[in-house]
Amino acid sequence: MTEEQITFKFLLIGTSRVGKSSILLRFCDNKFNESIGITIGVDFKFGEVMVDNKNIKMEIWDTAGQDRFRSITPSYYRNTTGIMIVYDVTNEETFEHISTWFQEIKSNAPEDVVIMIVGNKTDLEERRAVSYQKGQKLAGSYGCLFGEMSAKTGINVRESFTQMASQALKLQKKSKKKPKQKEVSFTKKTSTKKNC
Repeated sequence: MTEEQITFKFLLIGTSRVGKSSILLRFCDNKFNESIGITIGVDFKFGEVMVDNKNIKMEIWDTAGQDRFRSITPSYYRNTTGIMIVYDVTNEETFEHISTWFQEIKSNAPEDVVIMIVGNKTDLEERRAVSYQKGQKLAGSYGCLFGEMSAKTGINVRESFTQMASQALKLQKKSKKKPKQKEVSFTKKTSTKKNC
């Protein structure tokens, strides 16, 4: 018996140069390219993880972080299951932009989307500008998942996507269990009888 294929759509968003394309390359191809170029518009790849003995296929969209490409981004939020907001742990400014990304998510993404804030470039620990605790606290204030990773070394890249897929699967199961409610009409019926 073959099991139903589950596919989730994930977005990688964040300021330019935080390593979104490198995360995508590491997760999907297990490679790292030191001289990877800036994403122009959008790029996507497919990746897979196992969650609860289910093979989850992920369509992962890498969006450009530059302001000039922001106008094309909203359409990519449609039908999104999960969003990974990426910042660079060595660059405080990229961390401070997270609130702007949340505003964009609120305006464009489905209400039940899984969100994870991720600090990238942990391999540059000696240049760290944003502490783990600060990132964790911010994620807690937004009620979303949190993690740190290094696209260069691969540490926590797969684990972060697995965590997001697991959360998305839980939400999917939960929404399927909701009882369908019968539609009730509250229009007032008027009597056509006349008194004699």
